Amino acid sequence: MHIVLAFSGGLDTSYLLRRFVAEGHRVTAITVDTGGFPEEERAAIATRAAELGAHAYQLVDARQRVYDQHLAYLIKGHIRRGGVYPLCVGAERVVQAQVIAEQARSLGADAVAHGSTGAGNDQIRFDVAIRTLLPGARILTPIRDERITRDISAAYLAAQGFPVSAARKDYSINQGLWGVTIGGKETHDPWQNIPAEVWPTTVDPAKAPEGGVEFVLSFDKGLPEGGLQKVIELERIGAAHGVGRGYHLGDTILGIKGRIAFEAPAAEILLTAHRELEKLVLTRLQLSTKDVLAQQYGALLHEGLYFDPIMRDIEAFLDSSQQVVTGDVRLHLERGRVEVRGLRSRYSMMDERVGKYGEDNSLWSGADARGFATVYGLQGVLAARARA
Repeated sequence: MHIVLAFSGGLDTSYLLRRFVAEGHRVTAITVDTGGFPEEERAAIATRAAELGAHAYQLVDARQRVYDQHLAYLIKGHIRRGGVYPLCVGAERVVQAQVIAEQARSLGADAVAHGSTGAGNDQIRFDVAIRTLLPGARILTPIRDERITRDISAAYLAAQGFPVSAARKDYSINQGLWGVTIGGKETHDPWQNIPAEVWPTTVDPAKAPEGGVEFVLSFDKGLPEGGLQKVIELERIGAAHGVGRGYHLGDTILGIKGRIAFEAPAAEILLTAHRELEKLVLTRLQLSTKDVLAQQYGALLHEGLYFDPIMRDIEAFLDSSQQVVTGDVRLHLERGRVEVRGLRSRYSMMDERVGKYGEDNSLWSGADARGFATVYGLQGVLAARARA
């Protein structure tokens, strides 16, 4: 049987590759680079696939697709799950599944395999995407179906002559364009935090450079100038100043509670800056309506429902809302903090020529204000009288 395997080079997909080969299958291992793979790691994953017995190996660079298809809308919506987590993984899994489905169709494979467990969200994201894009596909998921633990995977690989480090066994670390997620050991107990040495990319905020760094970030119609390369640049700058660390505890698609640690420096910078720029240029009703739709969009993406038509409808709204979200944001990063210190836009609704908050204005008279204050909140006044 010819199997196309979504291969990250991690513990579980290494187990699957070796096992499928040992069972006599022909395996094409495909790594979909959605960010987080430096050149040396790309080479190491290719070498590992060959050593484990892959019939063929492909690396597909899908970073631009991730940015265009997903991150652009996460930025436009400044979306954070549970108010904290910037969806580091969900969007990337959709793209990975898309590429795997496309390659399986192109190669005429008999089956598609992925290494998701039965307790997490990724199994749903992969399965829904593959079944949507490759109807009738045979999906192989031994890790899920046979409840293969990380200890079992590590022991099997060691017995096959491929020992696994303790860190790889104890933690599942997923690094991508929009950040890093860390699961395992301490994250299973909501009272615990992961050890300092487990954070893979960001500097300890307490040890970040004193004084920080200040720079201007420019947006054009809701997106950062520089696009994908700006995200990569901000990830590096933010990590050096300890920006973007956090923990997220939330509800999984299957209904249980889950918790991860995450690092998302670029997301923290971009979402903070974008939110403040929108406050300057959008109306109150635009902001409140957009917040509701953007959070729904984030929830549906996180829960594997990217292919539902409602997502295209919300994307159309988000695109429309960003036509005037153009301008500059002056930011200061220091020891884990992101501070917006200045904003400017040719679409600014804050105009000193018509009024200064708390001082004076040219749009209404004192009598107008008195009349408005008399009428405003009238139902509350009447309710207080009726219930006195």
